[in-house]
Amino acid sequence: MSFSLKNKVALITGSTRGLGLGIAECLADAGAKLALNYHGNREVAEKARELLQSRGAHVMVVRADVTNQEQVSSMVEAVEEKFGSVDVIVPNATGPQPQKPIEEYDSDFYREMYDFFVLSPFLLAQSALPGMKKRKWGRIINITSEVFHASVPQFTAYVAAKGGQIGWSRSLSVELASTGITVNTVAPGWIPTDRHVDDPQEDKDAYLSTIPMGRWGSPKDVGQAVRYFASEEASFVTGQTLCVNGGRTPW
Repeated sequence: MSFSLKNKVALITGSTRGLGLGIAECLADAGAKLALNYHGNREVAEKARELLQSRGAHVMVVRADVTNQEQVSSMVEAVEEKFGSVDVIVPNATGPQPQKPIEEYDSDFYREMYDFFVLSPFLLAQSALPGMKKRKWGRIINITSEVFHASVPQFTAYVAAKGGQIGWSRSLSVELASTGITVNTVAPGWIPTDRHVDDPQEDKDAYLSTIPMGRWGSPKDVGQAVRYFASEEASFVTGQTLCVNGGRTPW
């Protein structure tokens, strides 16, 4: 199987719906054992687990606030107890994403964005790296966003945090390059999921008109990019950002 992840253990945060679930499905198809993280809705998490198990995947669900050091450490320990050491980490969990003028933001929200997109990947990596370094194999794949490359206005807190996440990934990729651990990022464009169901149709139409490929992306498109970065075939690729947005950011 190309891009096989057989016998690999993948921990994906925010993975019980939307993009996270799409990523989980692709890694399950590659043969990975999956740890699905959620924070709020146990019922949704169980439905995701049942869906993936129906496709033959080995799955567990773990509740944790990914911005809390103690909870992240406990989550990684729980995964290791059930499946063994974590091979692949995909920080995907996110908070609210409002667009508004700079004057309407406050410092607490800026900190929240930093916590989700810089602190959380750090906590996850720090918890899983001992096992990865011992095996001299690991994959850290951050889900960032095209917004950093596209300089989206009235989105400063989110864009700044995503830029920080990309910068963190690049720095860590060099730090870990000699250990057999790669660090890359996948930067999706706007891919409608359940969280976008109430977005204005005119906004969706306007965005769609800017996609050179002329179609919406899907969670599977993002998941396949993650699967590549997680695979052995990508063992010589690190510190890179792959934009999955139908050609909106070709530079």
